Order: sequence, then C-alpha cells, then structure tokens
Amino acid sequence: MSDEEFRAAMSRLAGGVVLVTAVEPPMDEDVGMTATAFMSVSLDPPLVLVSLRNGSRMDDLLAEQPLWGVSVLAESQRHIAGRFAMRGRISDRLLFADIPYTRGDLTGAPLVGGALATLECRTERRVEAGDHTLVIARVLATALPSPEGAPLTYFRGAYRHLA
Repeated sequence: MSDEEFRAAMSRLAGGVVLVTAVEPPMDEDVGMTATAFMSVSLDPPLVLVSLRNGSRMDDLLAEQPLWGVSVLAESQRHIAGRFAMRGRISDRLLFADIPYTRGDLTGAPLVGGALATLECRTERRVEAGDHTLVIARVLATALPSPEGAPLTYFRGAYRHLA
C-alpha cells in the first residue's frame, strides 16, 4: 500500500473541524492550529484526544504547555479553519487579529466566538504514534456559544456542507 492509497482511503472518513489553541510562554503569544483528528475518549473522567504532527509548532508547544483550548467550528467559520491550516503562514498573532474570541477562565487559551462548543483542556498523556503524537487531555470546562449551528466538516480533502 502506498502513502497515496492510504491517504485516499482515510479521506473518505468525514471529520469535524476544530481549532486547537494555547498560549505560548514566555511571550504570551496565542497559537492556533486547525485539526480534524480530534475525538472524545472517555466520559468518566472526561477525556479528549487530538493528533498532532510530530515537530509541528503545536506539538512542540503542548509538550511544554499543559493547558489548551478547543473550539468546535461552525460551518460559517470555514475561513477560520483555512486561515489556521495554512503552511508558511504569517505569525499567529495576526491570524487572531480580527477573530472574535474570549479567553478560557482556566487555561487562558483563546476560544472562538460563535463556535458550536468550546473546551478547556489539560494534557494528561502524550503517546507517540508514527509521525504523530496523540495528546490525551482532561476536559476542565465546556461551553456552548452557538449550539444550534451546523458543524464544519472535512471530507475527501475539502471542507464540506453537511446535508
């Protein structure tokens, strides 16, 4: 099986789109990354998992910063997902410039306004898995800023409308 065959097969699995955020000390710079490999792991205790590419800025940051946030993006927030998924992008500070957000009370992480849901998380375990790291975190708090919206989904290499 080739990388392309595996990628093509996995692209047939639709996924929700989230923005993972954290504050990078000591400069207190906000950092964000679009992810589709995010899932609930456990209800008791409340755990979630995000898969990060090894050596990515977010992987390096979450290895040092245990507190982070997740915004479950609404269909109308496709532009946010695209902005934070860009390669060779400008500084994260500029990416957050015109996006409405609040800071998590427990994590200080930016949480996107208008998201379907937000979660504040604390890393409990990191598991190396091939070219990615699986970050398992305890959910400390949740909110539902816009619970009635439609989710932003990713399928076959593109953002899609859930019909």
